[in-house]
Amino acid sequence: MGLKDYFAILELAPSASYMEIKKAYRKLALQYHPDKTDNDPYAAARFEVIKEAYEVLTDPAKKEYYLQQRWYNQSIGRRKTEEMVTPVSLLKQSIELDRYVSRLDSFRMDREGLLEYMLDLYNDDTMEKLKMFNEPETNKAILRAVLSASKLLQAPQAHRLLEQLKKGIPGDPEMKQLMTLSLRRNRQTDRQEKWGFLLPLILTLLICLLMYLSVG
Repeated sequence: MGLKDYFAILELAPSASYMEIKKAYRKLALQYHPDKTDNDPYAAARFEVIKEAYEVLTDPAKKEYYLQQRWYNQSIGRRKTEEMVTPVSLLKQSIELDRYVSRLDSFRMDREGLLEYMLDLYNDDTMEKLKMFNEPETNKAILRAVLSASKLLQAPQAHRLLEQLKKGIPGDPEMKQLMTLSLRRNRQTDRQEKWGFLLPLILTLLICLLMYLSVG
């Protein structure tokens, strides 16, 4: 996963002083605190990441480590992450992931690596946020993108991913059907790969047997 741009979150330059950081935090906290926004989920998510940025940038040890990580990410050209997790931002990441997976070579890809990346992307904290926002239509779009991206996973791997998704995406009949069909597809792919490997071997043995019998 990438690194959040805490300075941009607090609307500050990287050279901001301790007092400027505190001032920016107070200003944004008054704007996005749940008590000031009638517990709007988007404002709450925004406040959470603002608080996180403040806690890191005002702690000398955390700030020093963060600056090191920030410099490293910039040196290798790694882009920064979204400022906060929302259904819309997660849908965007899911669609990008699906596009990336569609370009992979199914015979040479690292399935376990893909699974670990997806479990990290759809971790428990992210699933809790999806439940908090409660946007069924966006959740369905996320689920479709994730299921499409998981088509190259083996059935046991796909099952692990689906169990994780259930923590944040309620299982209404339509979503349950999508998950069931997706898992059935993964099992079918597993069988095809298994028999696809054995079939050429069986044909080769039959040809060798026929040649042996014809010579005899």
